[in-house]
Amino acid sequence: MSEITLKAKKREDSLKGTLNQLRKSGVIPGIYYGHGSENISLSATEKDLRPIIYTTESHIVNLSFEGDTANYSCILKDVQFHPVSDQPLHFDLFALKEGETITIEVSVHLVGNAIGVKDGGVLQHILHKLQIECLPKNIPSHIDVDVSALGMNDSVKVSDLKLENINILNDENSSIVAVVPPTVEKEVVADETEEPAEPELVSKSKKDDEDGDSDKEGK
Repeated sequence: MSEITLKAKKREDSLKGTLNQLRKSGVIPGIYYGHGSENISLSATEKDLRPIIYTTESHIVNLSFEGDTANYSCILKDVQFHPVSDQPLHFDLFALKEGETITIEVSVHLVGNAIGVKDGGVLQHILHKLQIECLPKNIPSHIDVDVSALGMNDSVKVSDLKLENINILNDENSSIVAVVPPTVEKEVVADETEEPAEPELVSKSKKDDEDGDSDKEGK
C-alpha cells in the first residue's frame, strides 16, 4: 500500500464562523482520532488533501504537524462535502496501530475483458467497494477482480475472492460483477386481423327517462 505525507496544523478554535473562514481561505478543518489515541483537531490546505480525498486508491497517511517532531500514521476514514458545490468541508483521519486490525473500505478494480461481453452481454459492476478487516500492513490500495472468464449470466461473488491476510466483511453471496443479457425493449404492434371493438351504447339521459315516464302517466 502506498503512503502519502500530509502536513497539517493543530487548531483549537472550533467555532462555526472560524471554520467557515478557514474554508474560504482554502483550508479544510479535520480531526485525528483512534482507539487509545488523543483526539487532535487539525486543518490542512485543500491542495495538500487532493491526493488523499480525490482518488479511488487507499493510502496510509503519514501525518505531521508544524512544530511537532512526531509522525502519526493514519488512514482517511471520512470526508464531508458540500451538497451543492461538492467542496470538502471536513475530513476524518483514523490512527493506525501496529498489530491492531482495522476495518476499511477498499475500491474494486475490474481487470480483463469478459468473454460474455464479446458475445453481446453487458458487464455490470455491482460492488465498487468492499469492506475489509486486516492489519495496517496488509491494507491493499485496491482489490483486483479478473472478469476475463465471465460468460453470459456469469458473475463473481464475494465468496469467490481469496485474499491473503484479509477478511472481507460483505455478504459472501453478494455479486461484485456480472455479465447479463442486453435489455431489449419489445415494440407493441397492433394485430391487423383484430376487429375494432364496437362502441358502447349511449344510455339515455335522465331527462329523457323522466319525459318518457310523464308520457306514460298521461295516457
